[in-house]
Formats: sequence, structure tokens, C-alpha cells
Amino acid sequence: MLELIDVSVNYGGIEALKNIHLTVNTGEIVTLIGANGAGKTTTLKAISRLVNLRQGRILYNGTEITTSAPHAVVRAGIAHSPEGRRILARQTVLSNLELGAYTRQDTLRIKADLEKQFAIFPRLAERKNQIAGTLSGGEQQMLAIARAVMGRPKLLLLDEPSLGLAPQIVKEIFQVIQQLHAEGTTILLVEQNASLALECSDRAYVLEAGYLKISGNARDLLSDERVKAAYLG
Repeated sequence: MLELIDVSVNYGGIEALKNIHLTVNTGEIVTLIGANGAGKTTTLKAISRLVNLRQGRILYNGTEITTSAPHAVVRAGIAHSPEGRRILARQTVLSNLELGAYTRQDTLRIKADLEKQFAIFPRLAERKNQIAGTLSGGEQQMLAIARAVMGRPKLLLLDEPSLGLAPQIVKEIFQVIQQLHAEGTTILLVEQNASLALECSDRAYVLEAGYLKISGNARDLLSDERVKAAYLG
């Protein structure tokens, strides 16, 4: 479904990504792990076309999207739930969700999908008319994911969905991730909780200072001594 070929990204004179080769197959959960500043968020931003490449190519379902506009990437079926949630804080929960479906014209299905998200996230249903900026951190993360899913993406990019959340909320978020996967959504996941991410993923990549250092089956990486020493405590 997704292929990054020799992708490099610079921020001024800083090389954030260096010759990245990465694939995501249809139906997989693939996770990216690494220390802060390793290039994980930049990788997702490159895919969703929020940062430009210095070199390389990005293919999505065989079509090159290297120079596509961000809105064209969304229309093609890629949704991005960003680090820090980036909800529209002064809009209601309902407005945030409706804006997640802005590329769609199927009004009846949009309404059905709203009800589906409210069933998955009952707290959002209870607060649908509440201003989004007044939600708790966990509720805002639920909203960020639900908003992304409202676009009916084929590929969902999730950036640090558990960051700063209480353990019980993290558990709920990962149950939702597994539910979305079971329903057919392919997921590329960036996650600080490496153990939890690897346990729910098919394959994984380890980024270090902009380079891909390790890749393989997620279960194998759980027992890899290099990964255990650096990321699993």
C-alpha cells in the first residue's frame, strides 16, 4: 500500500531523515519506534505531505504522491492523527468530527459514521456539543483519532496516541486501534510505548537519528536485545 524509497528530509541544515526505505502492506499495523528527535514524526509528515522531501519518492497504492498537496493525499485515502492532537479547540466535538469528513459528499454515510464514532467513544457522544478545548487530554486524543477516521481512510497515520495519558485511557486507545485494524484499516503507528506498540503490530522499524537501523517482525523485535536495551527497559 505504501512505499518510501530513499526518502530524505532536511530542516534547514539539519538532516531529519536520511535515505529511508519503508513499506506498509495492506491490512498491516506497522510501528515506528525510536528516541525523541529520531525522525518518527517527520516520517509521518512526509507521507501526509506536510513537509517536503530533499530526495526520494513516496508511492501509495502504486501512485506517486511525492509532490501531492496534503488535501489530495487525504482524498486519496490517507488520514493523519498528529502528535499533540491538533484538534480545533474553539469548535465543538461535533464540528471537529464533521470537518474530518470534509472530503466526502455521502451525507447519509457521514451521519452513520458519526453514530459509529459515538458508539466507539461514548464520552464523545456525551460531549458532542462541548467545546473541544475543554475536553480532558484523553478525550482530546479520542477526538483526534475519531476525526481522522471520519474521512474513511484506507491508511491511518497515528502519531503518539498514548502520549501523556493515564494507563486506563491508553488501554482504551489501543483497544480502538485494534478494532480499527480488525475492520480493515491499515495503520502506521508512531508510539513512545514501544512494548505496547510492538505487541499490537505486525512489523516494526527502529529509527535512530534519522536513519532506519532495525526492521522486522514486531514479535521478533520484542525479544531483540538491541531493542530491549534501548526502548523496552
